[in-house]
Order: sequence, then structure tokens, then C-alpha cells
Amino acid sequence: MTAQTSAPVRGPHGAARTRAPAGRTRGRPPGRWQGPAAAGAFLALLTGGWQVMALALDSVLVPGVDAIASEVLRLVADPRFYSDLGVTVQRVLLGFALAFAAALVVGIAMGRSPLARRFFEPAVLIGLTVPGLVWALLCVIWFGVALINPVMAVALSSAPALTLSVYQGTRATDAQLLEMAHVYRFTTRDRLRYLWLPSLAPALFGGARLGLSLAWKVIVLVEIFGMSSGVGASINGEFAAQNVAGVLAWTVLFAAVMALVEYGVLQGLENRAGRWRKVASV
Repeated sequence: MTAQTSAPVRGPHGAARTRAPAGRTRGRPPGRWQGPAAAGAFLALLTGGWQVMALALDSVLVPGVDAIASEVLRLVADPRFYSDLGVTVQRVLLGFALAFAAALVVGIAMGRSPLARRFFEPAVLIGLTVPGLVWALLCVIWFGVALINPVMAVALSSAPALTLSVYQGTRATDAQLLEMAHVYRFTTRDRLRYLWLPSLAPALFGGARLGLSLAWKVIVLVEIFGMSSGVGASINGEFAAQNVAGVLAWTVLFAAVMALVEYGVLQGLENRAGRWRKVASV
């Protein structure tokens, strides 16, 4: 290892000052627990604000935090919760996988070929403007209660945002890397594995977050309107029973699952996929 030295730098009036060693930044570095602490502070503020609103309104339509917490504990202790959650997660993953595969092919084609961009651009724009409720209703009408119903609804709602992210990432790919792949005669598989996927990783993860958020919303609508199992069907049951606390409890648990996917899966995969960028910048 080599020792870091401070180099004198002339100021605007000729006065010598010392440059900070490379790798150091001014100010105190962010603490390891600042992120979780900030998130915890937001959740505490949200919980406290909801409780204040519930006490001020004093209505059965706005249950307090204690009532919602009791419903959360009831749902967690019920085995049906895990079966409904598992069914919904399976439908989301199947639909998202289908959307991801289609978006990867179409997005790269749009980024590489002006003709493909002009051909697929109207479909992407239409897909981005159609509300998720419309996809849910159409898939219920077209496919009934079969498994293809929620899978297609998730795919149709997620694919446009994913395709747009892949297209933008393809346009931002280094032209020198593309030239190198052409000179060394990379096969299509090698280009996808060693060029496109690493280069598109930031765009793919950004699109995945947006696509999954849309998928969760659409799958609940599909299950409410046309399915007898899943989280949406359970929420519909709580609504039919006029159990507002139960609906909110399902919402809290659904948000917890989304947070687990984001912080436990997506961020870990993103950090792993971006390790080569950190090594290259050293």
C-alpha cells in the first residue's frame, strides 16, 4: 500500500493550502444506521399522525393504530393469510417474468434500430397511458378465472414501463463497447450476457421497481374483480364485512412485503450487479 500525501494547492490569492487526501470527503461521513433511522422516523411520524387523526375524528371509518395492529396480528396468526399471499406473489412473479422477457427483447431492439423504435413506440405509449383498472377488467372479461388472467394483467401493466427503461438504457450504452463486441465477433448470447445485461443493470433495476409497483396494484384489482383467492379477494371480503381495520391491516402487510422485496431482494441484487462498476472506478 502507498501512503496518501497532501499536495499544496494555490488559492485564488496565491496562498498555499493543503489538498485533502484522495478518497476523503469533507464533513462527517454518513453513519451506517442513518438510513434505517430516517425510515423509522418517517414510519413513526406516519403512525403518530394517523393516531391523532383517528382520535380527532372518532369514527369507525378511521380506526386507531391499536385496532389496525390487532387486525394485523389476527391475519398473521391465520394460515389462510400465507396461502393467499403465496398465491398473489406467484401470480405477480409469473406476470413480471413474462413482462421482463418481452421488455428486454423489445427495448434493446428499439434502442438499436430506428425502424423497431418507430414500430413499437405507439404500443409503449398506449401501454403507459392505459390505467391498470382497465387492464384488470379486460383480462377478467377475456380470460375469466384462469391463471392466465392475473398473469396477463400484470404483464400488460408492467411491460411498457420496463420496455421504456430498457430502451433508455440501451441508448446510453457506451458505443465503444458495442464496437468492441462487433470487432471480436461476439455471439448474440455473449453480447446479451457480457455487454447488454451489465450495461443495462441500472435501467433494469429502475424499471423493475416501477414495474413491480404497478404489478402489485393491478394484481389486487384483478383478484378483487375476478378471483376467489389471493390478497385482493381477502381485501374484498374485509370490505364486504365493512371491516375498515381489516382492509388497512392487509394494506400494511402488503406494504411490508413490498419493502421486503425492495430492501431484501432488489437492492441486494443491484449491489451485486454493480460490483464491476465499483471495481472499475478504483
